[in-house]
Amino acid sequence: MQKDTILAMKRIISPSMLSADFGNLERDTKMLEQSSAEWIHIDVMDGVFVPNISFGFPVMKPIRKATTKVLDVHLMIVHPELYVKRFVEAGADYVTFHYEATDDIDGCIDAIRKAGAKVGISIKPATEADVLKDILPKVDMVLVMSVEPGFGGQSFIVSSLAKISRLAEMRKEQGLEFLIEVDGGISAKNSGAVFNAGAEVLVAGSAVFGAEDPEGEIVKMLQS
Repeated sequence: MQKDTILAMKRIISPSMLSADFGNLERDTKMLEQSSAEWIHIDVMDGVFVPNISFGFPVMKPIRKATTKVLDVHLMIVHPELYVKRFVEAGADYVTFHYEATDDIDGCIDAIRKAGAKVGISIKPATEADVLKDILPKVDMVLVMSVEPGFGGQSFIVSSLAKISRLAEMRKEQGLEFLIEVDGGISAKNSGAVFNAGAEVLVAGSAVFGAEDPEGEIVKMLQS
């Protein structure tokens, strides 16, 4: 079976804890633990790279204690290379940093690997996929932002589908196996199109935690 065929069979939902009830964080984490979601997404914002502040190491630790799922940490912070080791120590399995947030991409990749986590790199909506062409062999995942990073509840930017398809094309051309993750405006209404464009991992926040049946919503996205 070809690599691209194997990747096309993979479907993962990574619910974003940014949309969880912070007064019931353990409850919401345990709900995800028994759900069909394989990953849990942690959005880290510094108020500098993006115009909002979320949470950091202290919040990650109780989430890590409450779940065995993959912790998928998305750093929306400047100078991420200074902090990646601490996020891995707090329980991150994947650490994703932004292409636009550092002048030392190779150093950041090396720091994440040295700390023992898998490497993700993310691009904002205005950044073209081709800027990553020479970086793709060095990473385990590419995160396409399908909304402007910094706030939850935004609408999916439809032009992201072409960017996802371009990344899938480059992956095939280079014979690579990195995952394509998509974050922003994801729901059961568009998850099928996003998976079909070439993505394997979908981040969903309000669509999951705002649903009457969050676990059922995750299944709907996986089956879309």
